[in-house]
Amino acid sequence: MSRRYAFRVAEGPADREACFAVRKDVFVAEQGVPEDIEYDTHDAGAVHVLAVAEDGTPLGTARLLHGAAAAAKNGGDPAVGSLGRLAVTREARGLGVGAALVRAIEGAARDQGLAAVDLHAQTHALGFYERLGYEAYGPEFPDAGMPHRAMRRAL
Repeated sequence: MSRRYAFRVAEGPADREACFAVRKDVFVAEQGVPEDIEYDTHDAGAVHVLAVAEDGTPLGTARLLHGAAAAAKNGGDPAVGSLGRLAVTREARGLGVGAALVRAIEGAARDQGLAAVDLHAQTHALGFYERLGYEAYGPEFPDAGMPHRAMRRAL
């Protein structure tokens, strides 16, 4: 696969469906997350970022929650957004898509006037996020049956 891909904020139903399809492949099919908890009411108001190959094939996605939607994930701080649902297709892993998605979400957070981004990382991914400047805080906790840690990066 080529290392060339583009990112955009998901606009319209086709982009949203592409984001959801990537999430279904990664979280539901690969990781066994129940489909009924993968999608939630926050999807409607979230900023979704989509990575696509040159031919338009979806490669990855992530979402940013802000305001009231992010409060439960960031301690209620209105200046902190919540990065979540970061997923990269199996075929696109190792191409830098995940890191680029994180940076795209941070850009969207800056556009929203946010000062920091929080996330809940699967513990196997802590090193990935640490390399991008995130710092873990608080105890390990289960989410969808997998161990996670909260992390934050100031923008």
